[in-house]
Amino acid sequence: MEMIMTVEEQKSRTARSYKLILLFAMVSMTMMFAGLTSAFVVSKSRADWLKDFQLPTAFYYSTIAIIGCSVTFHLAKKAIQKNNQSKTTLFLLTTLVLGILFVILQFVGFGQIVDNGYYFTGSGSSITTTFLYVVTVVHLIHLAGGVISLLIIIYNHFKQKYNSSQTLGIELGAMYWHFLDLLWVYLFLFLYFFK
Repeated sequence: MEMIMTVEEQKSRTARSYKLILLFAMVSMTMMFAGLTSAFVVSKSRADWLKDFQLPTAFYYSTIAIIGCSVTFHLAKKAIQKNNQSKTTLFLLTTLVLGILFVILQFVGFGQIVDNGYYFTGSGSSITTTFLYVVTVVHLIHLAGGVISLLIIIYNHFKQKYNSSQTLGIELGAMYWHFLDLLWVYLFLFLYFFK
């Protein structure tokens, strides 16, 4: 005998499937960054490792910006769960601005590194700055995916696709941004303490 699922059961099953797929993607990204940071630690024994290298101040500010993204995305999710469309709009747009600010500050940080005489490639480079560049750029690539998904969420929000009973897109976006936030905080602390 075949069982017929209700619309709510189907929505719940679909939501679980999407969340599981996103979780698998985040686990694979975590493994990649674990490999990069392990290589970073192993490379510290090289003769060209910089002992006195300091992270650029822009990276500190970018960390604050990305933590702000997580906070505002969480507030957007809470607002849509209460059917507060205007607050959801405000928090989603604030998340976008903070995400763009994070990217800008990352590039300002790269500029500060170069201004201090450290280069990422070529004869003026060191293994320290090359690793920093690789780790940060790979994170920025993942962040680009987050910004694209956020733009899609904002578009869908303006098309009135989200409400208190339909929050899946915002929930998935928030999960991914929280992951990006935690990943950057981990990378920042790792680079700060293990440089």
